[in-house]
Amino acid sequence: MRLIETGLPGLVVLEPRLFRDERGYFLEAYNQAKFAGLGIQADFVQDNHAYSKQPFVLRGLHFQKPPFAQAKLVWVVRGSVLDVAVDLRRGSPTYGRNFCVELTAENFKRLFIPRGFAHGYVTLEPDTEFLYKVDAPYDAQSDAGILWNDPELAVPWPDCAPILSAKDRDLPLLKNFVTPFVYEAPAAC
Repeated sequence: MRLIETGLPGLVVLEPRLFRDERGYFLEAYNQAKFAGLGIQADFVQDNHAYSKQPFVLRGLHFQKPPFAQAKLVWVVRGSVLDVAVDLRRGSPTYGRNFCVELTAENFKRLFIPRGFAHGYVTLEPDTEFLYKVDAPYDAQSDAGILWNDPELAVPWPDCAPILSAKDRDLPLLKNFVTPFVYEAPAAC
C-alpha cells in the first residue's frame, strides 16, 4: 500500500498493491494492521455501497456532527467519480480548503477522510458504484452538510448540470456554518 499526502493534514490517498495475471487481479481492499502502520487509525463499523445510474450525480458535501462524526475510507468499483473533501476543523491550517481526486475502477485509489471533513463526489460516467467504510454508524440527527457549489470553497467540479437531491440543494454556505470540529495537531516526536 502506497500512501500519498494531500496537503490537508490527515487526508491521504492510498494506492493498494495490485497483483495481475492472465486470470485478472487481486488486491487487499483493507488491512487494519497495514493501515495502522501508515498512521491511519480507524475502527470501521459499517460498509456502504452507493450506485448511480447516470453521470453527473452529485452527492455531498456531507458529514456527521459529533458525537457521531465519521472517518471514511472511499473508493470506486465500477465507473469513476471526482471525489472531494473539505477541511472543516476549526484551527486547522487548511480550514475551508478542498482536495479533489479522481477515483476510478481502473486506478484502484482510495481516499481516507478523517473526522472533521465534509465529503462529496460527482459521478463521471453511468453505472458508477461507490463503496465506503465508516468508523461510526449513521445517525440521522447528526447528518449535516455544506452547499456543494459554495463559492468560498471553489471546488473545481466538472462543468455540468449535476443531478442533486432536494437535501443537497438546500445545504448552508460555509460562512453560515459553525463548525463543531476542532483540529488536533499531530503530537511532536
